[in-house]
Amino acid sequence: MSRTLTITGYSTALFATWYFVREYGVLFDCGDGVCARLLQKARKIKHVFISHADRDHVTGLLQFQQLNGRQELQIHYPKDSGSFPALAEFTARFDPHISGTQWLPMVPAAEVKLREDLVVRAIENRHVPTDGTQIKSLSFAAESVRRKLKPEFAGLSGSEIGEIRKQRGADAITDESRSIELIYSGDTPVEADGRYDNAKILIHEATFLTRAEIEPDNPKRNKHSSLDATMEMVADSNIGTLILGHFSSRYSNEQIDEAVDREIARCGVKIPVKRVYPGELAHIC
Repeated sequence: MSRTLTITGYSTALFATWYFVREYGVLFDCGDGVCARLLQKARKIKHVFISHADRDHVTGLLQFQQLNGRQELQIHYPKDSGSFPALAEFTARFDPHISGTQWLPMVPAAEVKLREDLVVRAIENRHVPTDGTQIKSLSFAAESVRRKLKPEFAGLSGSEIGEIRKQRGADAITDESRSIELIYSGDTPVEADGRYDNAKILIHEATFLTRAEIEPDNPKRNKHSSLDATMEMVADSNIGTLILGHFSSRYSNEQIDEAVDREIARCGVKIPVKRVYPGELAHIC
């Protein structure tokens, strides 16, 4: 299913983050300004995947739901985040004429089928600290799904394969094959466990340019990534294209470009590295 994706995004730490993937009809996060920037394109979105309940990732939901909720709309969110049932209750009272929205909790490894050949899988991340028993922040992977004929049936005719399929079902003669088209990590610290390996596109945060700028660890504060640590991780991963966003507005575009170019050289990164600059709408792909 490999194809060029059309991604529009806005991501500025503390203010707003969202990414629209046109070919999927999907919005990852729903920060302020989604509808104002996308206009009628917003009506193409059938699924919204929310990484966590920070205000800069959810404050566009009220207007977005008002525009799209008359038709079938699914909003997927981390299951233990109580903010989303509260939002669902509020929007039901605030816009009682909107009845098409479904608010659906997700847990790690849960999947949403967008099409027969495309699913979105939830991945737990460590952005929101918990006691270890709750899920309050997620990343999301869009995966293409194919069925391949098992080798032992390769020499059979089409009619023979059809008869076996009829008698024993598709699973008996085919194996499922998947590839990771895109991962949206959301807000999260760097993870070096290989979870992003083989992603054709990775959208990752780089709130701070260096580790030295991250505040000392506080178990109650949400956790973020630095550019230098992110680039080190990417250098050790088989990723096709990296999209960096969620930069702090303290940095100018020139400072970001200088730091990214420096880290590309230091880490030996050979893939395209695209940037979503603070305060700017980005047409990424």
